[in-house]
Amino acid sequence: SLTVLQELEDRLKRADADPSVKAVTICGENGNFRADIRGFSSPKRHGIGLGPIVSLIERSEKPVVAAIEGVALGGGLEVALGCHYRIAHVKARMGLPEVTIGLLPGAEGTQRLPRLIGVPAALDMITTGRYIPATEALKLGLVDEVVEENTVEAAIHLANKV
Repeated sequence: SLTVLQELEDRLKRADADPSVKAVTICGENGNFRADIRGFSSPKRHGIGLGPIVSLIERSEKPVVAAIEGVALGGGLEVALGCHYRIAHVKARMGLPEVTIGLLPGAEGTQRLPRLIGVPAALDMITTGRYIPATEALKLGLVDEVVEENTVEAAIHLANKV
């Protein structure tokens, strides 16, 4: 939603400007990273769009860690792809299901995913809409760590470490 995008933008800019902030952890509501499909029909206000927000995350001078507990789907996965590190709960699943409704990921997920996991695996995910479990995401290099405990705490621990 525009509200979430604006909040992400504001908080990221504030964190980057604050010398006391050493790293950032992003987690989705209830541990999920998802984009609301209704956002496709909402007009963009003030230049706020998912792609520029993901790029803002990626450009952050401070480490940004995604904590994925449930699912990271579509634009939500694209947000996680913009983060410098990704931690996933062992039961988490990730995917780009847009193709199942005739769309391609629009926030540069089609560029970031192949850089992380290679072209063949990325093409499979992008063109089929298949969800992958956290353990497969770890093997592919999509996530940096899989945990069985509190994902947010693990992400904060990693952020502090890096």
